[in-house]
Amino acid sequence: MSQGSHALVVGEPAPDLTLPDTHGTPVSLAGLRGGPVVLVFVPFAFSGTCTGELCELRDNIADFQEAGVHLAVISCDPMFSLRAWAEKEGYAFDLLSDFWPHGEVARAYGVFDEASGHALRGSFLIDAEGVLRWSVVNPRGEARPLAAYREALASL
Repeated sequence: MSQGSHALVVGEPAPDLTLPDTHGTPVSLAGLRGGPVVLVFVPFAFSGTCTGELCELRDNIADFQEAGVHLAVISCDPMFSLRAWAEKEGYAFDLLSDFWPHGEVARAYGVFDEASGHALRGSFLIDAEGVLRWSVVNPRGEARPLAAYREALASL
């Protein structure tokens, strides 16, 4: 498995990004400045582990809202797949498509799996000034626990 060579360092600026949401509207990290952001990279729309993780985030979105945190999920799936997934599961947070150039943002965050063409399970908390404050990357098939997000949010 070949991950991106960009090892992100807590305390350093996070790479900027601009990706389309489920309706094709560009969302940029720079445009979200002024408030903290959690980026959640997932391998595949509609897969069991990813759906379980995002449903848990959906069901606990108040944790993020109360902390003033913008939640954005990033996948290498096409925009239309992400829209169908969001509609089926009732996700009210941003799902952003890193489909083309394929995996470019996942590479910038060091979570693109070149061998299989998808993002690894990486999560990143970026503060209001665009500085990386926390990150976790889990192995294939291993969901990120909600407790890890809660701990990161408490550190803000």
